[in-house]
Amino acid sequence: MPDYGFFDNVYDVARQIPAGRVTSYGAIASYLGTKGSSRIVGYAMQAAGAAHPPVPAHRVVNRQGLLTAKFHFGGDTMQRLLEAEGIKVKDDQVQDFKAVFWDPNIELAL
Repeated sequence: MPDYGFFDNVYDVARQIPAGRVTSYGAIASYLGTKGSSRIVGYAMQAAGAAHPPVPAHRVVNRQGLLTAKFHFGGDTMQRLLEAEGIKVKDDQVQDFKAVFWDPNIELAL
């Protein structure tokens, strides 16, 4: 059974990812203090379609910049959303991944 409190925490982080940037499931998990829970972050992103306010789940990719969740968006929707924000994607891979990577551990540091 999903932990919706955890999902809400994931969504709070994901909503702060700026347009034109991406982060990874693992980076969100690490920021939340649950480093080994990147798969649960993925489940949260899969369920994000019903969240309000909306969650920019298309900005969350795997640790290598691959669009592993693209099937949940249908067709090439995830890629189109990223490209509309200026992120280059080729063969389901974010190009210049290190340059566009948004690390919540750094960006949201107090």
